[in-house]
Amino acid sequence: MRGILNRIGGGLRSLRAPGQLQPAVILLSASVLLTIYRYYGSVEFFDKHIAHLFRGTDLASLYGPAYLFFSCFLWMFVVPALLIKLVLKKKVSQFGAQLGDTKTGFAVVGILYPLIVLILLWPASRQAAFRAEYPLFREAGATLALFLAYELAYGVYYLGWEFFFRGFMLFGLRERFGAVNSILIMTIPSTLLHIGKPGGEIFAAIVAGIVFGAIALRTRSILYVFLLHWFIGVGLDVLIVLSAG
Repeated sequence: MRGILNRIGGGLRSLRAPGQLQPAVILLSASVLLTIYRYYGSVEFFDKHIAHLFRGTDLASLYGPAYLFFSCFLWMFVVPALLIKLVLKKKVSQFGAQLGDTKTGFAVVGILYPLIVLILLWPASRQAAFRAEYPLFREAGATLALFLAYELAYGVYYLGWEFFFRGFMLFGLRERFGAVNSILIMTIPSTLLHIGKPGGEIFAAIVAGIVFGAIALRTRSILYVFLLHWFIGVGLDVLIVLSAG
């Protein structure tokens, strides 16, 4: 027993070595925070344990997606930001929360987004699997004001998502594992969280993880991948709502 405790103690002391604490905190917190988010921040959890409080109220079907969006922001933005400040003793700007290379960033968004709409979103909006999944709030297209409010709330979800994967994980692991390996490590959980979505979306998430990771590192910012990801979500909703008449 003493030998086991000594080995555990030695392992904990090794975290004090330069470059060891940060990746350990990020990788451990990724497991914990993503598990909490997946099980307790989901629409399914809301529907099972909370939705009964809102039955009979206006826009009752909006509360589940809203719960998902703000759960994502809490567990994938707020908590990691606190870890960065209080545990790692660093600035969130060091993890991509900055403007970075604006010229390259906005150029990438302007070039890639129209291509994504034509190549991916337009065909996806015609597929039954995507039409059954999106918009997450089924009545989003009832009025323009309601649609805009919903899509703005959707942006909160994407901000949390991109800060966690392309900010907290990617920038936080780059020094220890290098750019390429950090992108690949981050892509694993960001892809697996898509399980249950339409099959095409899961495979697209693999490509997006790599491409978005490269963009974030090139621009030194999560802003441009956040905009791309959010616009993709909004664009798919727009195409589906418009095609539904």
